[in-house]
Amino acid sequence: MPMITTKDGVAIFFKDWGPKEAQPIMFHHGWPLSSDDWDAQMLFFLAQGYRVVAHDRRGHGRSAQASGGHDMDHYAADAAAVVEHLDLREAVHIGHSTGGGEVARYVARHGEPQGRVAKAVLVSAVPPLMLKTQSHPGGLPLDVFDGLRQALADNRAQFFLDLPAGPFYGFNRPGAKVSQGVVQNWWRQGMAGSAQAHYEGIKAFSETDQSDDLKAITVPTLVLHGEDDQIVPIDASARLSVKLLKNGTLKTYPGYPHGMLTTHADVINPDLLAFIKG
Repeated sequence: MPMITTKDGVAIFFKDWGPKEAQPIMFHHGWPLSSDDWDAQMLFFLAQGYRVVAHDRRGHGRSAQASGGHDMDHYAADAAAVVEHLDLREAVHIGHSTGGGEVARYVARHGEPQGRVAKAVLVSAVPPLMLKTQSHPGGLPLDVFDGLRQALADNRAQFFLDLPAGPFYGFNRPGAKVSQGVVQNWWRQGMAGSAQAHYEGIKAFSETDQSDDLKAITVPTLVLHGEDDQIVPIDASARLSVKLLKNGTLKTYPGYPHGMLTTHADVINPDLLAFIKG
């Protein structure tokens, strides 16, 4: 399997498909999944002639189950290591959920300073901050995230069935058409990773204030969010993020869930393509 080793000795798995001379699009997955969650997008953009790249975050998927570094700084540095190994330039970085936080920190701290980024996309993304604080009253209370940690510690296998079968894809909504294949694929990806990485990752995606990251980004940035996102509520995330971005555009989708890249790939993919080509 294609792997790189980070400066702190962690093996990171990555995919690199398509012509090497084509413009690269790099995908950053959400918690607790892997690069496999981007199948629908990678195949779509591969067919459009792009070079598509994705990696498994440390402790997730096929990457090493490292005992430390489960924070946004390491996530961004690991992504930078893949970018530098492949020497990606004029790249478009697309991140979903926690991966959106990873993109924001990568672009702000690594990609733009190195001149490697053309555009960025934040999809159902966690920035600027998920946790409710005095300065961020619209966030979610700490006990929500404590509940996620408890469910994971008590019975990760069951938790990783309940989340995709319920709010992640909106399958708990009246009239929703549930796909058992989608639920099982979510479970498969999640259970391939490290319980420790997933447990500690909850703090990373919920308590990291990325306001400064967003303010530092100058490349065109598209913010996409479902208006019925039950995991990352839109008002405390996308609607605030676009105000902090220097060159941001917000597009929202009535009724779409957190996992809309999977449930509505037929709509989201053309919108991503239009932004990249625009």
